[in-house]
Amino acid sequence: MGSYPQGTQYHPALSPQQGPHGLTDRTVPMKTFWLKLVFTLLLLVSVLSTSCWAGANVFLYHRFGEPKYPSTNIGTDVFAAQLAYLQENNYRVLSLRDIVSRLRRGEALPEKCAALSVDDSFTSFLTGAMPLLRKYQYPVTLFVNGDAVGASGYLSWSQLRQLVLEGVEIGNHSMSHDHLVDLRPGETRAAWGQRVRNDIEAAQELFERHLKMTPALFAYPYGEYSQELIEIVDDLGFEAAFAQQSGVIHETHQLMNLPRFPMGGPYATAKGFIDKLQMEPLVVIEESPLDPVVRDPQLPPRLRIRIAADGADLRRLNCFVQGDNSCTVTAVDGSDDTFEVVAEKPLTGRRNKYTLTAPGLTDQGWRWYSHLWIQSDAALER
Repeated sequence: MGSYPQGTQYHPALSPQQGPHGLTDRTVPMKTFWLKLVFTLLLLVSVLSTSCWAGANVFLYHRFGEPKYPSTNIGTDVFAAQLAYLQENNYRVLSLRDIVSRLRRGEALPEKCAALSVDDSFTSFLTGAMPLLRKYQYPVTLFVNGDAVGASGYLSWSQLRQLVLEGVEIGNHSMSHDHLVDLRPGETRAAWGQRVRNDIEAAQELFERHLKMTPALFAYPYGEYSQELIEIVDDLGFEAAFAQQSGVIHETHQLMNLPRFPMGGPYATAKGFIDKLQMEPLVVIEESPLDPVVRDPQLPPRLRIRIAADGADLRRLNCFVQGDNSCTVTAVDGSDDTFEVVAEKPLTGRRNKYTLTAPGLTDQGWRWYSHLWIQSDAALER
């Protein structure tokens, strides 16, 4: 895999984690000796398993073989090549529900784990993607927005029922596919919250009526969420929610804003897929602010993060920001694991991201993390 641009380097190398020492007491009975030895080995495995976090690389698609919509389309030949790569390189393709269930149980994710998800239920999913998914027998999660079902270019309820029978997992993508973080003119916070709740619940009722099932997973329209929206989705009983900021899911991830790698437009290539598939999680265990809504669009937002010691070389931590902009990473009070990230200039566009990467200390892999930012006057009204 090609190398990434190098950012400013900061700290001395992190001290290696100390492992447990072997038992050498020769006075204990043989049985006790072996019991202690087995315990020590199990403890060592536990320590080693947490020194480099296993992750799930989840990919997001919209349209298949629809080149007149370039920003959300992927060619079916490219999609076929991606699925072939997964099979030829022995990746375990899990359903999102399986991944979420493992996370909720505190169970480790398997090595070389990937998942496929599709938003918006365009008809090209059925005509362009499903024949290939059937061929490789890979699970997929389809996030459906209720108002679009049966409209021109979208799947019908009859088609969705058939897909459910084939094992396609259905997720809730809201009823309206609106910018759910935004208040409407004159709308109070309380009215906004009730409207959003009604919107999501209306879609759930449609799924129950037409598909005889209740989705356990939610995907935010446009990948946009806020802390208040997360609380609503969580309160409605969803097991997890997915956004569109890029990154690798890990065992300690917050379940209500899980990342996915978008596969549309310039990102929808075989090489781009392989690069993202080989990424490992940059395990951010604390971040502030959690809410991605930018409070003062005239100033670049500041992000403070704490990163777990997962084998990443944090001396070579890099930051990228979209648009004609750059960002800097600064250690907080000389810390080895806590950093402040800020762009040089105010952000552009409604949605932007700070993306952080770091190489491994002892391997050739790269770690990846993205933090979403949303700039919207309507969202700021909250």
